[in-house]
Amino acid sequence: MASVIVPFRGSAGKQQLARLPETPRGELAEAMLGDVLAAAREVGRTLLVSPEPRLGAEHVPDPGRGQGAAVEAGLAVAGQGPVLVVNSNLPCVSSRDLFTLLGALPPNGLALVEARDGTTNALALAAPRLFEPLYGPGSAERYRALGDSRSLEIPNLVDDVDTVFDLERLADRLGRRTRAVLAGWRVAATG
Repeated sequence: MASVIVPFRGSAGKQQLARLPETPRGELAEAMLGDVLAAAREVGRTLLVSPEPRLGAEHVPDPGRGQGAAVEAGLAVAGQGPVLVVNSNLPCVSSRDLFTLLGALPPNGLALVEARDGTTNALALAAPRLFEPLYGPGSAERYRALGDSRSLEIPNLVDDVDTVFDLERLADRLGRRTRAVLAGWRVAATG
């Protein structure tokens, strides 16, 4: 069985959504995380690397040195075997998407899903030792160069939420928790 690592900087994260006030931005970040964790739990042991524990996942304290260090902390706890690393801003993801990524994993390599901007939204690793902290602009290309790798275009893993426009664009595919937050905002705006 695979382990799933979800790095999460906390509800104050997602600075790209800076157009939103801090409280709604935090609500949205928590809702998106909840949708990702719900999908991950159906796949395997779910490790949340974050500043604080959340219900629904095994907590791993975030060392606070960026996404690469957070993933390394999760991998240290995950043990051997296949591991998925899934970003927390993928509120459209389903367990089926994660099983598809896992199923594409080369026996001694990695599979990845690249975001539209060339960063990496999700990784599948045959073994934790294959991970290197290569996140940032152009990271998908760097991960592909590590060795035996496969790139997949799984729409619910390609489509991350970095802006308010992304929420609007993905409205018909968003997870239950994210949709509920947006519906609450609409009610508050009309009330």
